[in-house]
Amino acid sequence: MNMAKSTAIAKSITKFRRNGHWEVFYSSSPAISTAPQSQFTSSIQSPAENENRSRWSKWLLFLPGAITFGLGTWQIFRRQDKVKMLEYRNKRLELEPLRWNSVFQPSEGLDSLQFRKVVCKGNFDEEKSIFVGPRSRSISGVTENGYYVITPLLPIPNDPDSVQSPILVNRGWVPRSWKEKFLEDSHDGAQHSKQETHNVQETERSSWWKFWTKKPKDVEDHAPTISSVEVIGIVRGSEKPSIFVPANEPSSNQWFYVDIPAIARTCGLPENTTYIEDINENVNPSNPYPLQKDVNTLIRSSVMPQDHLNYTLTWYAC
Repeated sequence: MNMAKSTAIAKSITKFRRNGHWEVFYSSSPAISTAPQSQFTSSIQSPAENENRSRWSKWLLFLPGAITFGLGTWQIFRRQDKVKMLEYRNKRLELEPLRWNSVFQPSEGLDSLQFRKVVCKGNFDEEKSIFVGPRSRSISGVTENGYYVITPLLPIPNDPDSVQSPILVNRGWVPRSWKEKFLEDSHDGAQHSKQETHNVQETERSSWWKFWTKKPKDVEDHAPTISSVEVIGIVRGSEKPSIFVPANEPSSNQWFYVDIPAIARTCGLPENTTYIEDINENVNPSNPYPLQKDVNTLIRSSVMPQDHLNYTLTWYAC
């Protein structure tokens, strides 16, 4: 008989005396199983393992639900903060513009003037303009790349209505051609300045005795024309770039976001120079650029309160 495939039968003989005679009784019983000891051990340990496995399964089922609930609740608080922020900006922008000289105190901070309309008068120093971008703009469904042009506004001598210290003005959006022309003019201006310096030196060498009585004519003819401007703008702060925005490179004139202290240093101004964004709506149709910012963009956000509400419902539904 094949012992591996058949059931082993152990026979035992039982003898007992009945009515004075010995009788033999044969009985059969299943043999003790020869299964490995490990099977018995595993059968004994399985309840504890099943309990641990059940406990971990409950935690794994609870954790995703707790995370989605927390994210949904966090979106509710984000929505409340966004509503308060936009309401605050809207109320500030509805106020009448303030004359800059009457409200600005150098010893005080600018926090109280954030998102207030101010009127500033002065002269633009366009030779120190900074172009921040590229910034795209959609015109009749066509996207065009351009830049924000930021120019120092300087005080007008002997004019009490003008600004008393320089400020930085974001004059608005301009096409890419503006920056290219500005760089060309700057290069030509540098070459012309060198030529003028050379001419002056030659004049000094040939007629040094006339230098004290009369300036060279070619220097006088190129004296810059100064014209005053009045800007209506919003007091703002530096931009907070995302991780995808490259770092500014002032040495190569590459500006990707508004960093007021760095721009002020490049323009030769103090780091705490005030920065405003021009919102003047009186645009000359024949010369629309720079195109000033729309005030409504200041009371909009990339993520509006309704978006936070949609995110909340989405997380709670997960």
